[in-house]
Amino acid sequence: MTLRTLAARRGIREVFLPRADTPAPLGCSRAHGRWTGSGLACGAPCPQRLPGRRTAAVPEQPWAPYSDSAAHSRSYLWSLYNETKKDLSFPGRSNYLNPDGIFANNEVCLSDIEIYGFDYDYTLAFYSSNLHTLIFNAAREILIEQHKYPEDLRSYDYNPNFVIRGLHYDVQKGIVMKIDAFHYMQLGTVYRGLRPIPDEQVIEMYEGTHVPLEHMSDFYGKSSHGFAMKQFMDIFSLPELTLLSCVNDYFIKQNIDFEPVYVYKDVKEVIRDVHVKGILYQAVEQDIEKYISHEEKTGAVLGRLINSGKKLFLITNSPFSFVDKGMQYIVGKDWRDLFDIIIVQAEKPAFFNDKRRPFRRANPKDKLHWDKISKLEKGQIYKQGNLYEFLKLTGWIGSKVLYFGDHIYSDLADLTLKHGWRTGAIVPELRSEIKTMNTEEYSQVVVWLQGLTALLERVQVYEDAESRMVLQEWIGERNQLRELTKTIFNPQFGSIFRTHHNPTYFSRRLSRFADIYMASLSCILNYNLHNTFYPRRTPLQHEAALWTDLCGNVPRSPEVEGMAQIK
Repeated sequence: MTLRTLAARRGIREVFLPRADTPAPLGCSRAHGRWTGSGLACGAPCPQRLPGRRTAAVPEQPWAPYSDSAAHSRSYLWSLYNETKKDLSFPGRSNYLNPDGIFANNEVCLSDIEIYGFDYDYTLAFYSSNLHTLIFNAAREILIEQHKYPEDLRSYDYNPNFVIRGLHYDVQKGIVMKIDAFHYMQLGTVYRGLRPIPDEQVIEMYEGTHVPLEHMSDFYGKSSHGFAMKQFMDIFSLPELTLLSCVNDYFIKQNIDFEPVYVYKDVKEVIRDVHVKGILYQAVEQDIEKYISHEEKTGAVLGRLINSGKKLFLITNSPFSFVDKGMQYIVGKDWRDLFDIIIVQAEKPAFFNDKRRPFRRANPKDKLHWDKISKLEKGQIYKQGNLYEFLKLTGWIGSKVLYFGDHIYSDLADLTLKHGWRTGAIVPELRSEIKTMNTEEYSQVVVWLQGLTALLERVQVYEDAESRMVLQEWIGERNQLRELTKTIFNPQFGSIFRTHHNPTYFSRRLSRFADIYMASLSCILNYNLHNTFYPRRTPLQHEAALWTDLCGNVPRSPEVEGMAQIK
C-alpha cells in the first residue's frame, strides 16, 4: 500500500498542495504568489529556499502578525502554512540512495584490510521466507505435542509481516514494543498478543513511556540476571517473537489465565529445540533449493577477494554438515579451498570471551579428534575454541581484519569493543527500506513533515486562542504524517531504523558496533578493494548545514542517516 493510498484513507491533504480553504492575510493575494528579496510581494516574510534541499526552510525568527485581531492572526498563520508548503523542494532521482550501497558509521579503507572473516547464516547464506515458516511450525508442534499447549494453536500460521527485528519483549507482562535510542517506547507500537495496547493504557501501565536502564536487556539483548526486557536482534528470532505473540493472543482471546514468564520460557525452549535437535538443519539439508536463496552473489565476492590476495576465514555457530551442504549449493564443491581457516559450532558470543575453551579438530563426517591444536591449518575443520587462542595462533590482530555478521551483539560487539577488528553488519532489511524511502510518495510526506515541524517550532510563540487552535490542527496533521511514515514500512512497528524522529535502539547499537553496514555481501561488488568508506558529516542539532554532498549536491540535514555511493 502506497503512502498516497494511506493518505487518502485517512483524509490527509496532499502533502505537496497548499491548503485552499483559508483566507490570505490582510493585503495579500494568494493568487500572485510573487516573491521579493525580503519575502512576499505583499510584504510578508517568507522562507528562503536552499537549492536542492529536501526539507522546507522557514525563517529563523517567528513572524509578527499584521494585526492583533484573532481573525487576522489566524489568516496570517494559514498563509505561512501555505507558503511553506508551496516552497517545498524535492530531490531528483540522482539524489536517491542506492539500495545496494555500503554505509559507513566509521571510516574504513579497504586498502588496509588484509583478512576477511565471515559468519555463515544470513551472511554467506541467505534464506527464503520458507525457513521462518519451518521454524514457526516446528516450534508450534513441539509446544502442542510435548508441552501440552492447546491444539487450537494450529489455527495460527506464521505471518512474516507482523514483527520486525530489534523489538523488545517485556517478559513479565508479555508485551512487545519498539524502543528508541533514548529508552522511550514508541506509542502505537506496543502490542499484547496480536493487538495494539491503547496509548493511555501503556502510559498508565509503565507510568510513562520511558524504560529504565535496569529494566533493559543485558549487553547481548537477553533478559537474564533480573532484566525484564529481551531484545530480539537475530533474524532467526522473528519466528520466535511471532509465536510468542500468537500464544499470548490465543490465551487472551480465550480468557485463559496464564503466566507470561512461563510462556516466554516454553517458547524459548521449543525454538532452541528446533535448532539444537537438528530439526532445522535436517529440513534444510534435505531440500536445500527450497530454503536457501541463490540470488546473492556470495561466490563472486569470495572469488574476488581471493584473486586480490586476501585471506579468508569462517567462524559460525552452525554445524559443519549444514554449512557444507549450503556452501556447496551456493559456491561449489571446492568451497573449502577458499578459506584459510574454518571454525564451526563456535558458540558465539562465548567464543569471543571465554579463554578456557580449546580448539578441537574435526573431519567432514563430524568425527572429533583429541590432538592438541598448536596451529590452525588450511583445509582442516575446527570446532569451538576461543578468539584469544585464534589471535595467538594467527597473529590476525587489529584493524587489518574485517569481520562480517548479521547479529550485532553475538557477531560484532565484542570484536569492535575488545579486539579492534573492523566490523561489517549484514542487514537484509536495508534494501527494501531504502527502496521505500526512494519513492516519490515517501519523499513528499517526509519533506512536508519536516517543513510543518519547523513551522510549528517557529510560530509556537503565539498564545491567543485562535492561534492555538490553528497550531493544534497542525499538530494533528503532523501526527498523521508521522503515522504514515511508520505504516509504509510495517503497519505495526514501522522501520527497524527509526521511531518517528529518533533512531531506534537497534540503530543505536548498529552505529556503535558496526563500522560499515549493507544489505548483503553482494554489495561489495559495487566497489573496488581500495575504496574508502567515509561516514557523512551530518550536522549535529546545534550545527548548521554549511556543506553539500557532492554526490548529489544536496545539503545534508540531521535527518539523513547516511548515504551510499550512487552508482
